[in-house]
This record gives sequence, structure tokens and C-alpha cells, in this order.
Amino acid sequence: MSNEATLPPMSRLVEGLAPSGIRRFFDIAAQMPDVISLSVGEPDFVTPWSICEAAYESMKAGHTHYTSNSGTPEFRRAVGNHLKKLYGVSYGEDEIVATIGVSEGLDLAMRTLLDPGDEVIVPEPCFVSYTACISLAGGVPVSVETHAKDGFCVSVEPIERAWTKRTKAILIGFPSNPTGATMPREAMQGIVDFARRKNLYIVSDEIYDRLTYDSVHTCVPSLRGARERTILLNGFSKAYAMTGWRIGYACGPARIIEAMVKVHQYTIMSAPTTAQIAAVEALKSESDVRAMVTEYNQRRRFIVDGLNKIGLDCHMPQGAFYAFPSIERTGLTAEEFAERLLREEHVAVVPGNAFGAGGEGHIRCSYANSLEKIQIALQRMDNFVKKQRNASTRQTAAA
Repeated sequence: MSNEATLPPMSRLVEGLAPSGIRRFFDIAAQMPDVISLSVGEPDFVTPWSICEAAYESMKAGHTHYTSNSGTPEFRRAVGNHLKKLYGVSYGEDEIVATIGVSEGLDLAMRTLLDPGDEVIVPEPCFVSYTACISLAGGVPVSVETHAKDGFCVSVEPIERAWTKRTKAILIGFPSNPTGATMPREAMQGIVDFARRKNLYIVSDEIYDRLTYDSVHTCVPSLRGARERTILLNGFSKAYAMTGWRIGYACGPARIIEAMVKVHQYTIMSAPTTAQIAAVEALKSESDVRAMVTEYNQRRRFIVDGLNKIGLDCHMPQGAFYAFPSIERTGLTAEEFAERLLREEHVAVVPGNAFGAGGEGHIRCSYANSLEKIQIALQRMDNFVKKQRNASTRQTAAA
């Protein structure tokens, strides 16, 4: 008989944490032949060679040791210069920490800001890690729904209604994963003004900032009154095709970053030296970023046009590399649609409810894939929707 049954229970918090809805469908798809995956938010491009070469040369030179907890001075200076050039927001070296992607930055921010029971307002649908990281830090996520009719933007009014005396912070991520929404500068300024009135922190995940198509990205700490209360999270995974390098950064007032580094030094020590060196080179690779954005933009228009022709109503995403069509006309739930599409047509998408209750009735389709594969996926989705429509018609006739 196993001794496992006699062990004490594990953390109730962790036991009650739902597994990622993204990874579940990815794992199922990995066991099936001939699957076209539109499920995982990872560029299909490989890291540009100039970045890889810089990392390779650094290893040849023996740069394989720890860096300071906050990251190398070169990395932090490069990030500061980059943000100053793009958005006119200035950060010193003591206001930047190198992290293991935005994921660690988000975890550090929540554990640094929150005491048990503190509330964090989160517009939904949102990335799956947001509410989980809040909960793991002892906080309470408070959801504010966004809607397709508004382009999945969030206005200040529902945030005001969600506020209580326990509210500590607002967590936002634009361009949005999963909806591809971006926020107009004026609307974001309204949220900042509310945070100032209520003395709230803002945590802004801007990992998709460079993947903005028809407008200019709004960098939250560049807004009036935002910098002193904002933790900016960003990284290199998406725009630079560096998901496997696991390198990102958090920026904010020195007092907050110093506190985040205290948690960071006991859990991570320092971000990988090689990845930091590669990231410095990446910030010089603007032509590569522009080329990838041009390709994503072409795919964006192609997939949205295709989804609408199929009958899956889809707004035009303004950023990131996701389409978020409605599947309500099919009469299926998001889970049913995604699972049956995978089993019957070998196309993997993510059910919208994986990103919060507000995502029900939608699916997330990543267009970080070749046009050829997207076209095949759309053909298979068309077959599936037609079969579902015919089945519904037969059921209606039989009734």
C-alpha cells in the first residue's frame, strides 16, 4: 500500500487552482496526428540569427556566471533607452529588474503588492495567469467584463463600480491576450485618473506592445500621473520570437522594484546571463521586428476575413496575434466547440472561457502560424460549422 495516502493534505489554495485551459488543448493536440494548432500564443518565427549569434559569442567568451539579482547594468540600460526612445518614459537602472519573462514579473508584482484579502480589478477576458497569480499571492481577483461590441476595450465606469475599500490595484494587459484589443490613449488616461483618485497601483502587462497594427500603442507609465504608481511588465518573447529564452523585465519606482528584487533573489536569483545578453542585441534588431509585424498583419486580415465568411462573427483585433470570434451561432459552448473541432477536424483552438467567464461564447485563434496552415484550418473549421448547422436544421425539422 502506498504511503502517499497518509501524507498531510497539500495547500488548499493550490489544490483549488484550475489548470490552464490553454495547455490542456495543446497537450491533447500533441497526441493527435495531422493537427493544425491555433491554440498556443508562440511566434512561428525562429529567433533572428543576430540575437542567437550574440548569445553564442557571449558563451564562447565565458559569460556563463550569475549576474546581479536585478540583471546586468547593460541589460537595464538597454531597456531604459528603449522605453525612452519609443514612449518617452525614463527609468534608471535601479528602477528595472530582469525577470524570467513577463510571467515571473507578474508573480513578483502580485506578491510584492498584495496582502491576504486585497482585491485586484481585472478586465476579462484576460490572460490565464492574471487571476491565478493574484490568488496565489493571497489576493482576490475582481473581474470586469469587456464585450465585442466595444472592441473588448474597458472603460472606467465598470472599474469604478468594481472598486471597494479592499481594492489595492488594477491589472491590465493591452494589447490583449486573448482578444487582440488595444486601448485608446484617452480611455487609458481615464483609468489612470481613477487610480490616482483612489490611490491604487496599476500593473500593466505590455508584452504585445510592438504588435500593434492600426494605431499607436499606449504605454501606461507615459500617461499623466501614472508612472509613480505603475509597474510596467514587458519582455522579448512575442515581438522578438524569443519565447524559449525566458527573458523579460519589470519597471517601476525604485522603492517598488527594490521590494520586487527581494522576492526575486530568494526564488530565482537572477535571470539567465545568456538571455540578458541576447535581449540587449534584440533591442538593436528593429528590422526583424518590422518584418514579423508585417507578416502578422497580413495573417490578421486573412484569418478575420475567413472566420467571418464561415459565420463566426469576429471583430478586427488591433494588436497581439489572436482572433477572438463568437461561436454563439453554432449553439455550442466554447468548451464543446473547441473539443469537437479538435476531435473531428484536427484543429486546435482555445475555448474563450479559459480566459474568464466573460470569454464564454468565443474561441481564441492564434494567427502566429503560416498563411498556408491558417487557410487549411479555416477550411476545416468551415466543414465543422456546416456540419453543426446541418445537424441543427435536422433537429429542428424532426421537432
